[in-house]
Amino acid sequence: MRCPRLVAHREGAAAAPPRRYRGQRYWARPLPGFGDPRARLLLVGLAPAAHGGNRTGRMFTGDRSGDWLFDALHHAGFANQPTSRDRRDGLRLRDAWITAAIRCAPPANKPTPREMARCEPFLLEELRLLSRVRVVVGLGRIGWQAYLRARRARGAARPRRRPAFGHGAITTFEDGVTLIASYHPSQQNTFTGKLTRPMLRAVFRKARALLGA
Repeated sequence: MRCPRLVAHREGAAAAPPRRYRGQRYWARPLPGFGDPRARLLLVGLAPAAHGGNRTGRMFTGDRSGDWLFDALHHAGFANQPTSRDRRDGLRLRDAWITAAIRCAPPANKPTPREMARCEPFLLEELRLLSRVRVVVGLGRIGWQAYLRARRARGAARPRRRPAFGHGAITTFEDGVTLIASYHPSQQNTFTGKLTRPMLRAVFRKARALLGA
């Protein structure tokens, strides 16, 4: 077992769910990315939520972070509907792929550096297969950093300027790829007003404009 702490947490969440989810069968396994395999837009988040993706079996599905994210994707034309409840709800992504730095829900949403390193090969393989990606949105500092590390690991073209994280910050690379930083649509950010719906929608409007240019 490569990540016993993550395994214990994801399975523990399934064994003792909140009352509102009792009786539901949890996915409780590593979570794959999903979307359009010919995507030009890539989203890199942190990890599945213990009672969101870890329950439903799909990234950003069944929790409030997903409610915010798919609303913004729908407004920019990257999703056919603004909600994501379960794997059979009819959601389809258009020209977009969603993945994460960590494939299992970490305790307190804080993976260790070793856990990040052990999951990196999955992100590297996705980057290899998603050869049409031109715009990347890093959802939260961890997702943003994970993409930058993965680029370095692949020996991809360097950024034109030193990357700096901040909501809406843009990094361009010598191969023409653009990375947009975004605050993560976590409840910590959305409840406090650090991230608003217009702020998140603006990130994906910018992505749409870049892809249309």
